Amino acid sequence: MRSRSNSGVKLDGYARMVQKTILKHQDPVSGLLPGNEEASHAWVRDNVYGVLSVWGLSLAYRKNADRDEDKAKAYELEQTVVKLMRGLLQCMIRQADKIEKFKYSKNVGDCLHAKYCSRTCSRAVGDAEWGHLQVDATSLFLLFLAQMTASGLHIVYTRDEVDIIQNLLFYIEAAYKVADFGMWERGDKTNQGIPELNVSSIGMAKAALEALDGLNLFGVKGGPEAVVHALPDDIQHCQSILSSMLPRASTSKEVDAGVLSIISYPAFAVEDMEVVNTTKEEIISKLQGRYGCCRFLRDGHKTPREDPSRLYYESSELKLFENIECEWPLFWTYLILDGIFNNSPEQVQEYREALEDIMIRRDGMRLIPELYSVPPDKVEEEYVSPHSVERVPQGKCPLMWGQSLYILGSLLAEGFLAPGEIDPLNRRLSTIPKPDVVVQVAIVAETEEIKQLLIGHSIQVETMEEVQPIRVQPSRVLSHIYARLGRNQRLGLTGRPYRRIGVLGTSKFYLIRDTVFTFAPQFIDHQHFYLGLDNNMIVEMLRTDLSYLCSRWHMTGRPTVTVPISQSMLTDDHQDVAPVVLAMLRKLQEGYYGGARVQTGRLSDFLTTSCCAHLTFMDCEVDDLAHYLDQLLSLPKPSGEIAATKGGLNRFRAAANKTREMVSLVHKARELDIHNVQMYLPTKLFRSPQPSLHLLDAARQGPGIPEAPMLLPRDVNGGIDYQALVAVLQRTKNLQDQADILYIFYKDKGMDWDTGVRGKGWTVRRLLEELYEQAGRLRHWGLVRMISGMLRKKVEELDEACSDLLAHQKHLTVGLPPEPREKTITAPIPPDQLAELIDSASEKNLTIAILTQEIMVFLAMVIRSEPSLFSEMFRLRIGLILQVMTTELAQSLHCSGEEATECLMNMSPSEVKGLLHHILSGKEFGVQKSVRATGSSVQDENKKSDRTGDGRHRSNIHLALSVHSLDINNIQSGRYRMPSIESFQGSGGVWSMRDSRQGQWLRRRRLDGALNRVPVGFYQKVWNILQKCQGLSIEGCVLPSSTTREMTPKEIKFAVVVETVLNRVPQPEYRQLLVEAILVLTLLAEVEVEKIGSLVHVEKIVQMASDMYYHDQKELGAEEYLLERDHSTGICRLLYDSAPSGRFGTMTYLSKAVAGYLQDYLPGGACNIQ
Repeated sequence: MRSRSNSGVKLDGYARMVQKTILKHQDPVSGLLPGNEEASHAWVRDNVYGVLSVWGLSLAYRKNADRDEDKAKAYELEQTVVKLMRGLLQCMIRQADKIEKFKYSKNVGDCLHAKYCSRTCSRAVGDAEWGHLQVDATSLFLLFLAQMTASGLHIVYTRDEVDIIQNLLFYIEAAYKVADFGMWERGDKTNQGIPELNVSSIGMAKAALEALDGLNLFGVKGGPEAVVHALPDDIQHCQSILSSMLPRASTSKEVDAGVLSIISYPAFAVEDMEVVNTTKEEIISKLQGRYGCCRFLRDGHKTPREDPSRLYYESSELKLFENIECEWPLFWTYLILDGIFNNSPEQVQEYREALEDIMIRRDGMRLIPELYSVPPDKVEEEYVSPHSVERVPQGKCPLMWGQSLYILGSLLAEGFLAPGEIDPLNRRLSTIPKPDVVVQVAIVAETEEIKQLLIGHSIQVETMEEVQPIRVQPSRVLSHIYARLGRNQRLGLTGRPYRRIGVLGTSKFYLIRDTVFTFAPQFIDHQHFYLGLDNNMIVEMLRTDLSYLCSRWHMTGRPTVTVPISQSMLTDDHQDVAPVVLAMLRKLQEGYYGGARVQTGRLSDFLTTSCCAHLTFMDCEVDDLAHYLDQLLSLPKPSGEIAATKGGLNRFRAAANKTREMVSLVHKARELDIHNVQMYLPTKLFRSPQPSLHLLDAARQGPGIPEAPMLLPRDVNGGIDYQALVAVLQRTKNLQDQADILYIFYKDKGMDWDTGVRGKGWTVRRLLEELYEQAGRLRHWGLVRMISGMLRKKVEELDEACSDLLAHQKHLTVGLPPEPREKTITAPIPPDQLAELIDSASEKNLTIAILTQEIMVFLAMVIRSEPSLFSEMFRLRIGLILQVMTTELAQSLHCSGEEATECLMNMSPSEVKGLLHHILSGKEFGVQKSVRATGSSVQDENKKSDRTGDGRHRSNIHLALSVHSLDINNIQSGRYRMPSIESFQGSGGVWSMRDSRQGQWLRRRRLDGALNRVPVGFYQKVWNILQKCQGLSIEGCVLPSSTTREMTPKEIKFAVVVETVLNRVPQPEYRQLLVEAILVLTLLAEVEVEKIGSLVHVEKIVQMASDMYYHDQKELGAEEYLLERDHSTGICRLLYDSAPSGRFGTMTYLSKAVAGYLQDYLPGGACNIQ
C-alpha cells in the first residue's frame, strides 16, 4: 500500500476540520446547514458560503489525488455540494409564486425568504417576521450555481428547474433600483426595518447576471433549451450604480466591510481598479481593528451598550456605539482571498498571521469566532482610547461562514488550489482593461425614394427589402420576445415582465428560428410620447447611445446599431433629408461620432464581426407573437411558376394572397402595439400618406397665417354656445384655434363628450388624438405638449428615468415649492402611480405636468452621460428647475412669466434639453423671440454659439410664440388660458440695461439654489459645526445637533436631512446665501472653540450681513432703487448679486456678521468688527 504524501496528510486534516465544523450539521434529507443546533433555520447566504470549503476541498482532492480513495473522497464531497445546492433550489421552487409576484411588484411582502426550515425546505418564519428581502443572498446562490456548473458539477436536472433559474434572474435583474435589507438583514442601521439601496446587493446581482448569461445549466452535455439569458442593459445599470455609490455602502452606511465581497472574491463586480482600491482603503482605515473589521460605523450588534430586549435602536442611541463596535475576524478571510487573487503574498501573510493570533484552539482545530466585543467593564477605557483594550470572543464559534472561507483561503495559500479553479468563469479578470470598441452602424432606408435622396448626398444605403434575409424590426418586438423567456405554466411563471430593451440589447444580431433579426434602437420607436418626433432629439439620443456603447460594451463581437431613415426624418416638403439628419450621417461616415469610433456599412457585411445571440426558447413557442414571427418569416417569395405564367388570373391570385397575408401581419403587429408598421414590413401596400384632420386642411392651407380675431359664440344666457362652437371648430383653419376650442370642451364637457362633428362617436378625446398626430407631423411643439397634457400621455421610459436618478442617490421632487405642494420621490414607484403623483403635484397645471415628465427624462439622459454635473446634489427639484428655466427665458426676453411659459412650451424637445444643460452647467445663453403663428417651423440654433463682449459663451435659441384668434384670455378671468409657470420676481429689473455684468451672481446663486448645489465637503462641515452647538435654525426649521448622534459625516442620509431643512426656503437665491452663511460658520469648527452657543439662527446672520451691506452702500451714495429689499426676506436685493469675495463681497459681510453674532464664544473675548 502506497504511503500517504505530505499534501495528502494536510488535505486529510482539512477534511476532518470540514467534517467537524460544517458537514456534521448537514441535514440528511434536505442537505441544508442549520444556523445552530437549537433551531432548524437555514440561511441561504450562510449555506452557500458554508459549502464553499467543501467544494474547494473536493477540487483539491481531485487535483492532488494520491490513490483511488482520494478520487472517491472527491466525488463524495462533490455530491455533498450538489445536495446542498439542490436543497436551496427546492426551497426556492416551493416559493415560485413569490418569484412571480416580486418580478412585478418589487414589494417586500412578495419576496423570497432569506432562511428556510433545514428539515423540510419550507418557510421557517412568516413573511413579516424577518427582513427577508435580501437580493444579495439570492444572487450569491445564483453566482455559485454558475461557477459550480462551469467547474463540472451537475446541479440542475430538469427544464422546470431551468425555468426557475431563468425567473430568478428576472427576480434580481432590477437590483439597481430595489431597496432591500442587505447582507446584515436589518436595512437601515437604526434596525427599524427600513430597506435601503445596498451596494452589496447590487454588486452580487451584477456578478450573478454576468456569470449565468449564456450558460448551459445542464453542462457540456446540455442542449440549447438549457441556456439561460440575462439582458446586458440591466447588468450595466448595476455597474453604473456601483461606480456612483462606492465607497459608500448605502444611504445610512458610509462604509461597510461587507463590500469586500463585491470588490473582490467572490463577486469581482467592480471594473474600475481605482474604485476597488479606494473602497478597500476606506474599509481598512475606518473599520479595521486588532481582531478584525467592524461591519460598519456605529454598529451596535452585541456591544455592551446594546439593549438585547429590543431589535431596533433609538436614533440618538447610535452615538453610544461609536468606537466600541464589535470586530469580526470574518473580514480578514476576505482580505486573505483578496491577496491571493491579486497576487499579493505580503497581504496574504499579514492577514493569515493576524488570524492565527486570534483564532480559538479547540479539539486540535483552529476555529474562527463570530466576533470580538469590548468587555462591559472596559467600555469607558475603549471610548477614550479606541483599539486599546483586550476584547473577548462572542457569538458562534466557529462562525460557519468565516470558517469555510478560512479553509478555502488556506487551500489556495498552500498551493492545493489555483485561483482559476474556484473561479472557472474568470470573474477575477473583470478589472483588466478592455480593448477599444468600434461601433458598427448600418443605415437602412424605409423606402426606395429615401434611398435615392441619400444617394444624391453620396451616402450609400440599403432599403428594408434589400437587407433581406436579415429582418429589421422595432425594439418593441424584442421586448415581446423576451417576455416569453422562462414561461412555465406548470409552475405559474409568466416569464420576463414586459420592459423596454436598452441600446446594449438592441446592438446585437439575434438568431430566431434560423432567421437573423436586428432591432432598431428604442428611441427610434418613440410613438406614445413626442420626444421621438424631434429629429434633433433623435440625433442627440443616437450620439449619447453610441458614446454609451463605446464605454460599456464588454461582449464578444462588435456592437451593431441599425438606424432606419423614415419619412419623419425628411424636410417638411419631403423633398430632401432633414439637414440635422444629413449632418449626422456624414459625421458617421467620417469614423467618429459623439466620441465613439464608428464604422458604417451594410448589415450583411457586419454579420461576421458582430455579437450574435441565439434565442432558442422561441423555437417551440405558440402564441400571438409566434404567429406574427411565423407570418413575417413566411412572406410569399416570387415563384418561378407564377412568374412564368402570363395569365392575369394567376397574377391576381398571387397578389391577393400576398395582400391577405400582409393585412393579417399588420393586424398582428398592431395587437403587439407596434406603430409605424410600414417601416418594418417589406411592402409598399401600407405606405399611403396618413390622413389629415378633416376638420380643416391645415397642411395645405398654410397654418402660419393667423386669422382675424374671433369672439366665442354665446347663447341667450350669455354663456358659451357649445353647438355653435362646434360649427366654428369645423370652419377654422388654424391649428391653435382648433386646440383652444377642444381645450374649452375638455374643461367644460370632459374628454368623452360627443361633438358630433362627423357623426356619432367623435368625442373630444378622438378629435384630440387626431389633432395630436397632425401637430406632431408638423412639429408644432406647443400644441403637441398641450394636447399631450390633455390626453394624459406619459413618456414610455418615465419610470426608468425616475429609477435611474434614484439609483444614482438623487431624490426627486415634483411640483412647485414649497411643501406640501412639492412632492418628494425617494424610492422607485410603478409608472401609473408616478404619472398620478406628477399630476397631483402639478395641481391640474397641464403645462407643469407635461414638462415635468420631459425634464425627468432629460435629467436621466444627462446623469448617464455627464454624472459630474450632479456632484454635491442629492435632491433634484424639478418644479424649481422649471421655474428657473421660465425665469431665465423671461430675463433674456424681457417678458412676463406667461410669455416665457409659452416660449418654453413652443421650444422643441432638443432645445428644452439644451436649456436644461445650460442651467446644469451654469453657462450663459441668449434667446431671441420671434412672433409667428403656430405651424411655422422653429429655427433650431441650439448648437450655434458666439462669444459676447465680456468673453462669455452664449447659445442662441430662436423661439416661436403661438398666435390665438379666439379671445380665450379675456373670458371668465382666463379660465380657458393654459396655466403658466410661476417665475421668480426681480428677474431682470434695471440691471440688464445698465451693465451686462450685472445679474451674474444673482443668476449663479439662483441656479445653484434651485439645483441644491453646495460646495464640496459642505455636509461634513455642517456635521462638525453641529458638534459645537445645539443646532442650526433656518427660517424656523431646526437642524438639531442630535442628528450627529445617529448619522456619520459622509452618510447620504445626513446630507438629505440637511437639504430637507434648507429646502424649506422657497427662494433659491436666498437659500444659497444661507448656505454661504453656514459655510462661514463651519470655519469655526476648525478653530479650537468648544462651543458656539446654543441654537444658531442662520437667517439672523444673513440679515445682519444684509444690514451692514445696505449701510455701507448707502454711505457710498448708492441710489435707492438699487438698494431695494426683497419683500419676502428683507434682504437687500443687490446683496444677491454681489460676488463672494472682495471688499463688498458676501463672504466679507457674512464673516463680519458671524463674528458679531458669536463674539462671546470666539477666542480672546469680544471681536472687533472692521
